[in-house]
Amino acid sequence: MILLLVYGLSILLFILIFLWILIPALYGLPPVPTKQERIRKALRLANLQPRETLYDLGAGDGRVLFIAAREFRAKAVGIEVGPIQCALIWLHLIASGFGDQIQIKWGNFYKADLRDADVVFVYATTTETMKLAPHLEEQMKPGTRLVSISADFPEWEPSALDERELIFVYHMPPKRGSMMSYMLKKGL
Repeated sequence: MILLLVYGLSILLFILIFLWILIPALYGLPPVPTKQERIRKALRLANLQPRETLYDLGAGDGRVLFIAAREFRAKAVGIEVGPIQCALIWLHLIASGFGDQIQIKWGNFYKADLRDADVVFVYATTTETMKLAPHLEEQMKPGTRLVSISADFPEWEPSALDERELIFVYHMPPKRGSMMSYMLKKGL
């Protein structure tokens, strides 16, 4: 009986790990958490204000959502393809009392409706940013800020940059250019 229970728990654990890692990886982005101080720097650089709406594309464990709600008093919406991640964020949301400020949506952020966003947060690779760029241009209203960690949007010129932390901020509609044109203008 105990052996059967251990076997059953092992299978359950394997399924949970499989869902945690594989489903997001199938969409090109395995779950990689960002340090909280880096998130704070990114949200400050994007000038996130109280009562603005932030969308986190690929919400992972929800840390961006909770920092935006708790420290910046923003409304935060997470788009996450991983069902386990969504469930854990939802449980954390219920326990924390931020239900009126944070929303989690299970889905593919390449298809998400972002028209309500004031700030969009993305932590991706250049491959994903290139695939995501047309969707963002179509969905994001003028004046919306896009903050990207670790990867730039190669055909857009950032409006702000933290070189040390590799944080890029863009304003919509995006200005055509690149990191090179930004650096030349700033004399870097």
